[in-house]
Amino acid sequence: MVMISAGGAQAAPQARGEWARHWSCPGLPGLDLLRARYVRHSFPRHAHDGYVICVVTSGIEAVGLRDGVVRAGRGGIVMINPEVPHSARAGAPEGWTYATLYPSAELVAAVAGETTGLRGTAGFVRTVADEPGIGRLIAGIHRAAEAGNALAADSLLRIALARLLRGHGGPLPSRTPRTAGTRTAARARAVLEERMADPPTLEELARELEASPFALLRAFRAAYGMPPHTWLTDARVRRARRLLEAGTPPAETAVAVGFTDQPHLNRHFTRIVGVPPGAYRRERAAVDGAAGGVAGPRRREAVAPAPRRPGRPAARTYKTVQGASS
Repeated sequence: MVMISAGGAQAAPQARGEWARHWSCPGLPGLDLLRARYVRHSFPRHAHDGYVICVVTSGIEAVGLRDGVVRAGRGGIVMINPEVPHSARAGAPEGWTYATLYPSAELVAAVAGETTGLRGTAGFVRTVADEPGIGRLIAGIHRAAEAGNALAADSLLRIALARLLRGHGGPLPSRTPRTAGTRTAARARAVLEERMADPPTLEELARELEASPFALLRAFRAAYGMPPHTWLTDARVRRARRLLEAGTPPAETAVAVGFTDQPHLNRHFTRIVGVPPGAYRRERAAVDGAAGGVAGPRRREAVAPAPRRPGRPAARTYKTVQGASS
């Protein structure tokens, strides 16, 4: 499945290279924000605890799902439900620029319960839509969050969520019926969660669950949309985010979640989250520091590129963008 979405949202100013900012707004729990331009960066298959809602402001984003690839062009709104495995990459040589919201499941459920008649767990029934008005709302949410205006950000966020749920919402399907395969996959996931820092090999895990390695691989992929090792990396990054938000230094975080060292954490964290763990932690520390006052626009710190190897392109630099709007 391939879709091209194009609408009327204004494009963000072009910047040379890649840049990103991933942050949260003081006084607005249940929401993370990402504003970025990517060209060579690609997100591997992963999933989120909450929802993903973004507007593409320039270029094309290609989102990989179980049943194919959807492409969102300028002005396109992308909506991804919780725990849906997906990947993302540039769909055009110039890459893509976008403004993203990550509302929690609890926040979306509260808005759905107040503004819609949806029963069960509310979600989105399509991945890409043309909604210029929603694109403008997302841009406004980002501007308000940049300025530390939680009242405006919260108001615009709830309006945007209500409109999206009314136009593209529906009850999420119930969980897959419990079969022998899904039970095996669930047990494997529980083992990996419990022993994240020192996980078993595939053969050891299969033997522990009284299954063959290939049967376990098939069952796990069918249940969670990715093989166990990919799921484990994603789960480690999710846990790393919680530790970094609590103020744990990146080096300690790496060991706690089972990465061999901080560079190992840096590589996987940046691929999945879109920014390095150090920058992610600094933004959360700034939010904590501003909790008692008003937080204004914050500069992103540049990340020095890694030494260039012969025959390989230079590493990405996450540039500082001051006061830009999406």
